[in-house]
Parts: sequence; C-alpha cells; structure tokens
Amino acid sequence: MFERRSLLFLYSLTPVHAGAGTTIGVIDNPIQRERHTHFPMIAGSGIKGSLRDVCRQKAPDDELDQIFGPPPERSSDHAGACSFTDAQIVLFPVRSLKQAFYYVTCPTALAVLRRMITLAQLAPGGQWPDRIVSVPEGKFIPLGKNPPDSLFLEAFAFQKDSQQFPAVGEWLATRALPDQPAFQYFREKMKTDTVLIGDEEFGYFVRNATLVEPHVRIDDASGTAQEGGLFYVENLPPESLLVSLLLASRVRRKNSDQPAAWVVRWLQDRLDASVVQLGGDSTTGRGQVLMKFVAEEVSHA
Repeated sequence: MFERRSLLFLYSLTPVHAGAGTTIGVIDNPIQRERHTHFPMIAGSGIKGSLRDVCRQKAPDDELDQIFGPPPERSSDHAGACSFTDAQIVLFPVRSLKQAFYYVTCPTALAVLRRMITLAQLAPGGQWPDRIVSVPEGKFIPLGKNPPDSLFLEAFAFQKDSQQFPAVGEWLATRALPDQPAFQYFREKMKTDTVLIGDEEFGYFVRNATLVEPHVRIDDASGTAQEGGLFYVENLPPESLLVSLLLASRVRRKNSDQPAAWVVRWLQDRLDASVVQLGGDSTTGRGQVLMKFVAEEVSHA
C-alpha cells in the first residue's frame, strides 16, 4: 500500500523522444500519447527505469534494491517501494509572433494537475480556483501578469477572454523550476507568458506543433545513405512541462523498518533539481529533462 505521495515535475531541456513503438502516418517513430485525449505523455515505467539507472551512480546496490526493487534474478524477494504514474502534459510551448513562444495549457490539463495536487496532499494556496473554467473558441485566458489583449499562436489569432483566473503560471514557476540563475529567465517567463486555451485548440497544437525530424540510415559498408533509409522521428519540444505522481510505500524487504517518508526523502535528495535522460536518441543529446519534486504535505496518507 502506498502511504506517501509527491508531485514530480518534468521540464524538457532538449527534444524528448519517448517512443510509442508504432508508425502513425508519415511519422515512423511517434511519441507516446494518451489514448483518450491524444495528449503527449511519458510512461511511468520508463520514468522509473531511467531514475533507477541514474541512482545507480549515487547509491549502493542495497539501497537501490530497497527503493526500486531487486534485479530480475531476485525479483521474487520483495517489491520496490516506489512507483511513478504516467507523466501527463501541463504546459506546451507554442510559437508566437511576440515573446518567441507562450506556455499553453487547457482546462483538461489543469484539471489533471489539480487532481494530482489533491492526491499528493499539497496546499495549492489562493492561486488555484475552486473550479476549472471552459474557454470559448478563439479566446485565451491569461494565467500570468500583464497579458496582451490579443496574441498569435502559430498562425492562429486569439483574443483575451473576460473571465478571470488566478495566476497559476506563478504557482507553476515557483514549483516546477528550481530557484537557480540558469532557470531564472524561464521562471519569470512562466509567470507572465502562460495562457489557457480550449481543449480542442490545445489538442491541435500538441498533435501538430511537436518537433518532427528527418533521419537517414547509413550503410555500414559504403558509409553513405541507405536506399529508402529516410525516416521521421517525433519529439516533445524543449520547454514542455509534464507532471507525474511519485507513490511511496514503506520498504518491503523482510525485516526492514524504513517508512515511506524515508523513500520520498531518499529520492528527493538524489534527484531533486537534477537533469536526467529520458527516452531514446540519447547519443544525439535527446531526452535531457529537469526533475523537480514538490511535497508540501498537509496531512499523511
């Protein structure tokens, strides 16, 4: 039974290819997507595997087995003490005529995040509303300070809606990104340049404004491109923000008395505000993701 929970924000610093393993249309290697919304996601199993690999360099094998579970040859000894839900999209960067890009979200994405905040037993504060509003087509609701009256996202014009909504951009900026000089620009941008648009329009951007790159297979013998070797790889763009839920139980190894709180602290101490590699194409610099834990607990599960 999981006794503690923590939010885990994942902020992409480079393109991220968490592959779906199937071809879709002209894209040979698409990214993982939710079946019901088609929004981008990263499977929780992939997150756990990558974090185990990172922690292997930072902890003895005995502790690693307690947190993540023993290796396959000893898998029947006991289960691991942590699990991660699938990471779901919160903010998606969309090109704009001004400000280079805007962080864009939608009612469904915010509702998912609000639910995770509740499950993690956090105190969201006055910056979160009691309910998530809908947004009319062609309109946007600013989630930051000093918004424009209109903006262009890709080739589409949006007008500011009259509805009021708390400055969720500031809440995200102070929790999803570390308070370090390297991230200060993006923290401030998230506070000012975050907007809420309708689910349908957001769905269009996350399906059609991802990064799709052509690749060519090289023949080992000739050193030249293989005939018919052109293929396309889809990536989640840099500056995307996703959220997962860390679930922790007490250590399940026999005769261990380490509680779930120790598991959460162990992971935070080694991974909070660190950059890890997720997904494929690591040899080309893809998949560099910033990890940020948020565990401001109100009560214990």
